[in-house]
Amino acid sequence: MTDDLLDDYIAAHIDAEPSALHSLWRRTHLRHVYPRMCSGHTQGRLLAMLAAIAQPRRVIELGTFTGYSALCLAENLPEDAEVHTVEIDDEMEPELSELFAAPHPGASVRLHIGDAMDIIPTLPAPWDMAFIDANKRHYCEYYDLLLPRMRPGGLILADNTLWSGKILHPDAARDPQTRALLEFNDRVAADTRVRKVILPVRDGLTLIRVL
Repeated sequence: MTDDLLDDYIAAHIDAEPSALHSLWRRTHLRHVYPRMCSGHTQGRLLAMLAAIAQPRRVIELGTFTGYSALCLAENLPEDAEVHTVEIDDEMEPELSELFAAPHPGASVRLHIGDAMDIIPTLPAPWDMAFIDANKRHYCEYYDLLLPRMRPGGLILADNTLWSGKILHPDAARDPQTRALLEFNDRVAADTRVRKVILPVRDGLTLIRVL
């Protein structure tokens, strides 16, 4: 069975993609370079499910792109919860500000434009949930900044940790992004302060529970 057929089967047997998110996914593919960065149906339902289970009051996301994952994280949370999302590309600000100002299910989404490593220290801690999906070269730095700011029992999600299987090929370590993800995966695996599991969903999603 091909990956596409398996993806189609999974999509047909999980909760339907909300129509507003499907429209956002289509706009992303029509208007943006690298639309694969958009979480999409299956991963979006997983993010929404994890947030529904954990019921975080304060969520931080690193890497907004077109806002799909931020809305998934927010949709099952109460209106007084907060999802803070950080995007480095300032050209995305008008589009994202309009998206998050429009009515949407769940918690409010607060946009921060700038480098996540500069912004994280300025925001009040602790966080209940974090989603890392920004510059792969800085995953270890993001982790080091976030971990002491997470509440005990908090959940860190890290996207793209299987990196299209490149992490299995030693020659790929010459690529800075792959090398950084290899270092991140090793760092998390050895960290006794957390419990961790990698889900082979899409490009790999690591769930990290802070002790």
